[in-house]
Amino acid sequence: MTTPLIEVATPAHRAAVVATVVAAFAADPAFRFFCPDDSTFQREAEAIAGGLFDARVGHGTVWVADGGAAVAMWDGPDAPPSSHEPTGRFAVYERAVAAVMPTHPRWYLGVLACHPAHRGRRLARAAMVPALERAAADGLPALLETSNPGNVEVYRRVGFDVIEHLTVGDELPVWIMRRP
Repeated sequence: MTTPLIEVATPAHRAAVVATVVAAFAADPAFRFFCPDDSTFQREAEAIAGGLFDARVGHGTVWVADGGAAVAMWDGPDAPPSSHEPTGRFAVYERAVAAVMPTHPRWYLGVLACHPAHRGRRLARAAMVPALERAAADGLPALLETSNPGNVEVYRRVGFDVIEHLTVGDELPVWIMRRP
């Protein structure tokens, strides 16, 4: 297996990142909660993924593997308030998660995705590493949330533990996880 090229994302990576996130989350419980209508899923998911990317790319906290085949979008401990304005069910989700998310200084993994065509190469894990290393160097925890029950064990294997569990909209389970 070749070593992936990990780099800080620039605006030039936007199209690849959006395509990766939309493809990776086509069956994801959270994205299906945000965008439940198959006829509008592509357009709505692209808007969400693009907004999340645009809000972070200028802070140097988005890393891509192999040009965007995988992406890790982080907020560092000094991240300004997000300029991304969620709407609809995405806003409901964001408010529910924010209500239980620890607010102390931390690194926060907002999105981790690998394009399905590149799964099995550990690209997403490689894209996570730079921020995990920075969090450790800063002496800060890393936090994330997932609504995919299968991801809980994946994140546990890289040192995250569940610190909170909630249900959004009476249907979407969410696990808040922390890596010391």
